[in-house]
Amino acid sequence: MPELHIPDSLVERGAGGKKIILFVLDGLGGLPHPGTGLTELETAQTPNLDALAERSSLGMLTPVSPGIAPGSGPGHLSLFGYDPLRFVIGRGALSALGVGFDLRAGDLAARLNLATLDGDGRILDRRAGRPSDAEGRRIVEKARTALVPPEGIEVFLQHEKEHRAVLILRGPGLEAELGDTDPQETGVPPLPVKALAPGSERSASLMQGVLDQILEILADEEVVNGILARGFAAYEGYPSFHERYGLNALAIAQYPMYRGVARLVGMDVKDIPGNPSELVELLRKHYQDYDFFFLHFKYTDSRGEDGDFEAKMRAIESVDDLIPGILEVEPEVLVITGDHSTPATFKAHSWHSVPVLLASPWARPTGTAFGESECRRGDLGTFEGKHLMTLALAHAGRLAKFGA
Repeated sequence: MPELHIPDSLVERGAGGKKIILFVLDGLGGLPHPGTGLTELETAQTPNLDALAERSSLGMLTPVSPGIAPGSGPGHLSLFGYDPLRFVIGRGALSALGVGFDLRAGDLAARLNLATLDGDGRILDRRAGRPSDAEGRRIVEKARTALVPPEGIEVFLQHEKEHRAVLILRGPGLEAELGDTDPQETGVPPLPVKALAPGSERSASLMQGVLDQILEILADEEVVNGILARGFAAYEGYPSFHERYGLNALAIAQYPMYRGVARLVGMDVKDIPGNPSELVELLRKHYQDYDFFFLHFKYTDSRGEDGDFEAKMRAIESVDDLIPGILEVEPEVLVITGDHSTPATFKAHSWHSVPVLLASPWARPTGTAFGESECRRGDLGTFEGKHLMTLALAHAGRLAKFGA
């Protein structure tokens, strides 16, 4: 396992360090609306975020590398201080961890999208209209109970959230070097599972056989009659937050995948919020028990993927309503940012940098609002996301001086 970029000798593990809250608005970054020249964040009415920005350090972060549109896994690993180009994990393992599945070394996991196919097997909707959790569970249970595992292989199928599910194969000699079946576009059929490295041909055949079974089982469904697999991953452990930073960390996230990436780095996951407003309630409940808090808000990303500028703007405004409750715990270091950009005009994750706000007694305020234009002029400049934890630790008094 590669080392992290922060030298171990710099991390102060004493009890005197301040607490850190990292609030991630998934897919926060946007692009200007063609009619106004303002992004979703700049258009939204956010008096609480703007007031916070007036006393905070501002900047922009690049989640992975210039020009790279990150997935949610790499984006969050970067925010947690794990170089996403060195610590690579497939979405399947994160989804499995997110639903609480007991992954074991050698397990092969894939993240699934429930989808809609036309009569010729072409993809009409990659997310099957975003079915409710209840409908998603029904579909997954129907497939799970009818599946016949390949000889010598155990198969686990669990619902994750809405149109998402996770598939795990367990058995000897499984390899994760497999190509996704999701072509990331409509009007074309799903791709076959392809072996991407010598030795993974057997795994590709086994996985394709299971996916073909699921398609047959769902053939009589009117809407959710297809399945797309991506993010194939074999599980391995990562150095934990406590090992690396001396922090006891808690994740408060509604969506399973984000609880999964938190578990991957050793964060605790206790109560699960039923709605975004409960993020603040759970923060208050556990604030005395932990040093680091990861709060996650999903809907900025999903509304951006839907291409709905107004809905993403309203999602940001709903986050603004949560800020007074977060400030009531009197956080010593509060960081607000995103794991990547999901501009509504682009309808997908993009490579654009992401606004970041860092509030602490040691901030250098430069702006009057929280938005891309103000953040570009901020004192933090534009930096790689993997350095965000270094900044947060420094503001929390948890880094020692480097050198004599």
